[in-house]
Amino acid sequence: MLSNFWWLWVLAAILAILKTPIVKGILGEFQVNLIAKLRLDKQVYTLFKNVTLPTEDGTTQIDHVIVSRYGVFVIETKNIRGWIFGSENQKTWTQKIYRHTNKFQNPLHQNFKHTQTLQAALNIEPDKLFSLVVFIGDSEFKTPMPDNVVYAGGYIRFIKCKVQPVLTEVEVAEICRKIQSGRLKPSIKTHVEHVKHVKTIVKQKQQQAENACPKCGKPMVLRTTKSGNNQGKQFWGCSGYPKCRSIRLA
Repeated sequence: MLSNFWWLWVLAAILAILKTPIVKGILGEFQVNLIAKLRLDKQVYTLFKNVTLPTEDGTTQIDHVIVSRYGVFVIETKNIRGWIFGSENQKTWTQKIYRHTNKFQNPLHQNFKHTQTLQAALNIEPDKLFSLVVFIGDSEFKTPMPDNVVYAGGYIRFIKCKVQPVLTEVEVAEICRKIQSGRLKPSIKTHVEHVKHVKTIVKQKQQQAENACPKCGKPMVLRTTKSGNNQGKQFWGCSGYPKCRSIRLA
């Protein structure tokens, strides 16, 4: 009986794969690429996908870079659903789906590193680069968002609203050359190594958070009691001592 419904198991497996973060990211980037190809003039705008650049501590990966005489657009794509709460200066934003709440890094802060890295690589003025965050999927902003945080259909409008040329044709050609020569070769190996680097950073931040003082947030330091009944015993003390006297048993 079960053998007659094998296709249900295949369908379930496909649906499960489509819900994974990696696949959702790929689908989101594909949608942004498609919109750019259909609605941006190739003679005016040059699209680069998955630009991985070396940094001092590893690599940074930019979803899309669009180069034109009207500026260089650095695009971070988010393929998530639900209600989105956040502001420009908040460290983390909130995704809410019914009763489930999830925190994620402010994508503007995430894209800031991308923009800074690209600016250094291209050696151009910061006012010629534009950070842009594009949300793909069934999401809805529940708080006011900056002009450079948009839904999929809005990112083309953001780009086309820049009508004042800030780069010459020669500068555009040179920027494209630098991006193409300076990026790491797009490959599965490059992507895997970048993901590994990101996971290492996330793990380090989690460890820092776990070792943070519950009162002031500064790192806890392992100390040894020098006198009294507990002499020789170790404990965690706030590095902000004596202003903060928070302790935790080792």
